[in-house]
Amino acid sequence: MILVTGGAGFIGANFVLDWLKTTDEPVINLDKLTYAGNLQNLASISSDTRHIFVQGDIGDQNLIARLLREYQPRAIINFAAESHVDRSIHGPEDFIQTNVVGTFHLLEAVRDHWNNLHETARSQFRFLHVSTDEVYGSLGSADAPFTETTAYAPNSPYSASKAASDHLVRAYHHTYGLPVLTTNCSNNYGPYQFPEKLIPLVMMNAVAGKPLPIYGDGLNVRDWLYVGDHCSAIRTVLANGTAGEVYNIGGWNEKANIDVVKTICAILDELHPGSPVTPHAELITYVKDRAGHDRRYAIDASKIERELGWRPAETFETGIRKTVAWYLNNQDWVANIASGEYRHWIEKQYGSVA
Repeated sequence: MILVTGGAGFIGANFVLDWLKTTDEPVINLDKLTYAGNLQNLASISSDTRHIFVQGDIGDQNLIARLLREYQPRAIINFAAESHVDRSIHGPEDFIQTNVVGTFHLLEAVRDHWNNLHETARSQFRFLHVSTDEVYGSLGSADAPFTETTAYAPNSPYSASKAASDHLVRAYHHTYGLPVLTTNCSNNYGPYQFPEKLIPLVMMNAVAGKPLPIYGDGLNVRDWLYVGDHCSAIRTVLANGTAGEVYNIGGWNEKANIDVVKTICAILDELHPGSPVTPHAELITYVKDRAGHDRRYAIDASKIERELGWRPAETFETGIRKTVAWYLNNQDWVANIASGEYRHWIEKQYGSVA
């Protein structure tokens, strides 16, 4: 079996669902259930005996050690992280505690466990650390995309904390021999994404007839990766990646934020013409840019294709249409999310415009 950390969040939950759909191998799912961790994401497997959920923190070294002793997983996939730039600007301490200190305690427990495995199990064991392209910093419009050898230059507390965790994972391989794999992905989108992020926020507001807040001039560029493709890439790296290596995972879809929003609006005009305001693009509202907003990210994902044969199955056009349809067809999930802590956060971040 495998152990997944952060498996009730957006990417982690999609990975757990995808894993159990494609294999019979059981999953131990450890999640702290902070604001973005949601067991409703896993409702479809609530009675599946292959899914063992444990509420807990990766920073709880004793808990990690107990789970490793009890279940003897052959691999760990670490999704657990605080992951939103805006939140890191307002409250960086949580990002340091989870992404840096938490990763350290997780690595320490894993190292001790790995050292006590018999030789065959030690050679087959893997620790896969899921990271982000934001650790590489910002690109100019004419710069080449990030590769696995691009120098780190994080510009937000979030990306700095993820860069630190990446360095710890690398150090545990080179110092102790721990068989690690690191993946750095571009912007994910798809089902179950907490609506503080651009695409689900726009979806929710557009359907409700509320303003669609766009930072600055809307021309910040990101590479967009459908979460299902990300899950398949992680499975590929886990199965065939070389220990100690880094693999960039991208969608080959560079889009300006404003173009992403306009695309969503156009799909909603077609699929949801009954919204309070149509065409939905009339709701676009430009707001003050966030501090330290990186201008462009772009991933060169040729290494994973060349060495492991992986390439995304979805274009942005096919992936975003699937995503819009999912949110429209899962309004109960949306309604449950759009209350309480989420509403407080949106008001704090965007004020009256959202």
